[in-house]
Amino acid sequence: MTPNKTARLAGALYLLSGIPGVFSYLYIPARFVAPMDAGETARRIAAMPAMYRLGIVSDVFGQVMLIALAWTLALLLGDGDRKYARLMFGLATAGAVIECVNSLNLAAPLVLVSHRSALAALDDAQLAALALAALHLRSEGLVLAQVFWGLWLLPFGILVIKSGRFPRLLGWLLIVGCFGYVTASTQVVMAPGRGMIGQLAQAIGGLSELAIIVWLFVRGAAAPDAPHAA
Repeated sequence: MTPNKTARLAGALYLLSGIPGVFSYLYIPARFVAPMDAGETARRIAAMPAMYRLGIVSDVFGQVMLIALAWTLALLLGDGDRKYARLMFGLATAGAVIECVNSLNLAAPLVLVSHRSALAALDDAQLAALALAALHLRSEGLVLAQVFWGLWLLPFGILVIKSGRFPRLLGWLLIVGCFGYVTASTQVVMAPGRGMIGQLAQAIGGLSELAIIVWLFVRGAAAPDAPHAA
């Protein structure tokens, strides 16, 4: 496969890893979670189990696509520095595995509200409280996964800079995006009441990834002996 085709495949995988996340991380909590009402949360899940299951599937699918993306980028950029390519793939895979395990917290409420006969020792209020607690735990797990979703951008950015296939500016943006995501996660843990800082840092990370996605789709990859101007 030519570098251009590999780059455009990476762009497609980037979207396939990201779009399901928007559904799972934003729509599902907004649609199903009533933060201060465990009973209402349980009722919403019980009323639309198929849609809720789709959120779980989307979560896992996006992480599989992230692993495929990191592997494709390692093939495209690995000649520049195989150590950084392996590090990039390892960090992306670690984040994906953490989030796949974390998706069990998304599945737990469905089990709790759908198998009440097997959990007869607990009343409805207790089951609902456990379901809401699992969803809160899932949110905390996302914070941990986001650390690795940021860290893998650091070797990715370095490889972009060293490869000569892309503008160096894109590599520096990815490095800034790495620190944006890590800062956002750190803020949630250390100063959860200061949401503006985390939102700004997360937006920086998102914009850096959007820039490389657009370039992968529109321009592809240049030959390494003819780098783009930064």
